[in-house]
Amino acid sequence: MKPVALGDTALKAGSECSFTLGKLRFFAGFRLVSPALTTVSQRLLKPLSLAVAIATLTACAVGPDYQRPQTDSPAAFKQAAGWKAAAPADVLQRGNWWQLYGDAQLNQLVERLNANNQSLASAEAQYRQARALTRGARAAFFPTVGAQAGVSRAGQGGGSNTISTGDGVSVSGSNAARVSKSYDTSLSVSWELDLWGKLRRQLEAETASMDASATDLAGVRLSLQSELVQSYLQLRVLDEQKRLLDDTANAYRRSLKLTENQYNAGIVPKSDVTQARTQLKSTEAQAIDLEYQRAQLEHAIAVLIGVPPADFALAEVDQVPALPAVPVGVPSALLERRPDIAGAERRVKAANADIGVEQAAYYPDLTLSASGGYRSGSLNDWISAPNRFWSIGPAFAMTLFDGGIIRSRVEQAEASYDQTVADYRQTVLDGFREVEDFLVQLEVFERESTVQGEALDAARESLRLIENQYKAGTVDYNSVVNVQTSALSNERNLLTLQGSRLTASVQLIAALGGGWDAQQLQDIPPMQNASTR
Repeated sequence: MKPVALGDTALKAGSECSFTLGKLRFFAGFRLVSPALTTVSQRLLKPLSLAVAIATLTACAVGPDYQRPQTDSPAAFKQAAGWKAAAPADVLQRGNWWQLYGDAQLNQLVERLNANNQSLASAEAQYRQARALTRGARAAFFPTVGAQAGVSRAGQGGGSNTISTGDGVSVSGSNAARVSKSYDTSLSVSWELDLWGKLRRQLEAETASMDASATDLAGVRLSLQSELVQSYLQLRVLDEQKRLLDDTANAYRRSLKLTENQYNAGIVPKSDVTQARTQLKSTEAQAIDLEYQRAQLEHAIAVLIGVPPADFALAEVDQVPALPAVPVGVPSALLERRPDIAGAERRVKAANADIGVEQAAYYPDLTLSASGGYRSGSLNDWISAPNRFWSIGPAFAMTLFDGGIIRSRVEQAEASYDQTVADYRQTVLDGFREVEDFLVQLEVFERESTVQGEALDAARESLRLIENQYKAGTVDYNSVVNVQTSALSNERNLLTLQGSRLTASVQLIAALGGGWDAQQLQDIPPMQNASTR
């Protein structure tokens, strides 16, 4: 150990002594060595020895040191077999995962959500509360300094009284009231020494709780972003379905006009006209129903970005964003990349520190206090040496008997720790399950889309053949209507699957953590609408 200079004296490692208190074993490995030691007075040596002992004690902390609970992580996701590695993995590493969909308008909406969403603002305020509590726990390591000054007046006596002399004679008299003034000013310092690590455990718990609050904020942000992206993609799929229905309705109008002309010419019966009109109106009704669904999604997006629905509108675009490739990674990465898992682990750490806080109640508290000032009955000589007073000294406080209250609190803290460990492990399992579910969902939707595309090709070919047969007069119009309805249904089913695949991709990205990383805990950006007071 490197010597620490102290005037002409050096303090360095020497013979080691130890003592045991409760379940704690303390070591004091210091001795004073100096040629000038004989010149050090006993009055200096005793406080210095006390300071060394206190410094040694404050290096200890009761309670268990934290270790992350063990969890079983598979080497790979079962449903990721054959999953292709995604090229744009760097987008996820930056956290801007929504950019995978390549939609500039979507990017702008997410930025507006990050700045103006009120649920996100609430979570950010909760994080600032946790951060303030951590600062308060850190402040407990420093002395508390106070000052006071005052002037008071006091009175005594006054009035008349009668005194008996004992021989039947009474003497009456009066005395004047006595009024005095007192002028006081003082400065006080109080410092609680962290002998047993209680304050350090409290700071450790508050810091872990602050980190957990930061993960809650990240989780809320990811959830809201996921909700916005899903709503936006569903809206774009509805726009595509609306275009399909509008185009189909236009084709049906032409068919109705042609059928009416053929009926007027006596070529087809009246029933063909009514069937054509029924098919047209049914398609128009389906298109109108989509308008309500689109309005709901538009309103949801407006609320997510923090504006009234009446002040927000999204114009239609020509295409639906393409399905991105999603980098899956390995299961163990979820322990650091999912905010909810990281938050559950930080709560375990906080609960572990709380055990030490409660165990510290078994041991005495040591507070060093000092005060001094001036007190006088006259303003003229108030601040003068004769009127000076001071006091200094340590104070120990310890609970000798409480009927088992401290023990019950320790047991409660230990049980709370066990609960957070179980919650953490369950959160990890739920995270693994969600990723597996969405991997299966995407794989099934992909195969289903392939088969549905083949069904649509067959329906279109069937429609081409039946229309030729109708023109040749070999089939009635009812056959054409049936095949047209089937083709439209298959095309809408394919669009629905496209929307389902896009939604599942967003859910998978969110289940993987959305590019969030535990290293971001110390880099929490403030919201634009957060209070600056």
